[in-house]
Amino acid sequence: MYRFLIRRVLLGLLTLWLVSSSVFVLAYWVPADPARAIAGERATQATVNAIREALGLEDPLMVQYGRYMGDLLQFDLGTSYVNDTGVWTLIKGALPTTMWLVFGAGVLWLSFGIVTGVLSATKARSLFDRGATVFVLIGISIPPAVLALTLTYVMFFQLRTHGVELFDVGPPGSFFADPGLFLSRMVLPWMALAYLIAATYTRMTRSSMLEVLGEDYIRTARAKGLPERRVVYRHGLRAALTPVITQFGVDIGYLIGGTLVTESVFGLNGFGFLIVQSLRIGDTPTIIGCTIFVAMFIVVANLLVDLVYSVLDPRVRVT
Repeated sequence: MYRFLIRRVLLGLLTLWLVSSSVFVLAYWVPADPARAIAGERATQATVNAIREALGLEDPLMVQYGRYMGDLLQFDLGTSYVNDTGVWTLIKGALPTTMWLVFGAGVLWLSFGIVTGVLSATKARSLFDRGATVFVLIGISIPPAVLALTLTYVMFFQLRTHGVELFDVGPPGSFFADPGLFLSRMVLPWMALAYLIAATYTRMTRSSMLEVLGEDYIRTARAKGLPERRVVYRHGLRAALTPVITQFGVDIGYLIGGTLVTESVFGLNGFGFLIVQSLRIGDTPTIIGCTIFVAMFIVVANLLVDLVYSVLDPRVRVT
């Protein structure tokens, strides 16, 4: 176990170093001049040069890279060129909304996808299975923006037109400050994000369960007279969840920086909105900091997924 953890941590650190170095090189070769963006279009060249010198942009590339990596080792992601605010401060301000969105939707899509997939596998070619197939096809085919806009129109505008103020849109604020307002503004985004991904998890769980239920040890368990419920849920489901948990770790890491459409439609100023805004105005330190944070989150999520393997499937051992 310890050897496995050491290897994975070292591999994760190598991944983060490669990502951070690649992002630095790409940012260095971008033709946009951050000093010009800070100074403004009407600034003189002397003002721009002074800003470049203050930011250290006139230093040789290796000097800038050394300073950049030294700051990263001290968990310093730098300062935004635009509003002179620390990148960590910007991330901490935008991250809670996205974390609530992703993990709330994650609970919905994982629960619904596993339950529906297991029932489809155990009732293969039944009416329920065919209905689940239709659900999967719709979920895979519908664009995220269309689903989000449809939910907003039907569940927000139409209900309010008829005097039902059940849901709301906009920044949710803090759950602990106003739970009612928070839930009214997060339920629709959770539903929109969860439905799109739950369809994939339903199909994945069904395929994995059908494969596992055909294994020799499952037939042996049935031959010994074990109850079907115990065979399916105690022996089959645990092994079938391995690819599902793998995908869950990947999706959680990806969606931390990939929820822009959902956040934009429902007015959530989260992490995805911060990334796109930084790209639009050319705020290089914020772009780099957000990229490194997402990479770090994905590395940690995959490490946790590997550890969960040994709990779900006794055949898997981390060594």
